[in-house]
Amino acid sequence: MTDELKGRRVLVVEDEYLLATDLAASLEGVGAEVVGPASSVKEALDLFSRDGRLDGAVLDINLQSDRVYPVADMLRSRGVPFIFTTGYDASAIPKCYSDVPRCPKPVDEQRLIRCLRQVTQHA
Repeated sequence: MTDELKGRRVLVVEDEYLLATDLAASLEGVGAEVVGPASSVKEALDLFSRDGRLDGAVLDINLQSDRVYPVADMLRSRGVPFIFTTGYDASAIPKCYSDVPRCPKPVDEQRLIRCLRQVTQHA
């Protein structure tokens, strides 16, 4: 185990169970404390309201029939950095999120960890 994300609390929002559990295990393997995973916007917002200290988040854009943007807006309003995981091309993401790092699916876990480490370093 390395400690690339040691001590950082990371919200994981992903509706595909196997991806969510793999991602959570990978993040825990590099020292992160995973909050979630949440599989819906409501669940993610509930998790954050119950346990608001977060250092970062990994957000799948498409959650069943919903988009994760309300969660992204809440995180942004509180200064919590996040990254998107998605199969969408950058042009399909609203311009207001053009500054948000995007890890394409299928997710390369090492790339995602590097990206998450970068965004949470500056928080």
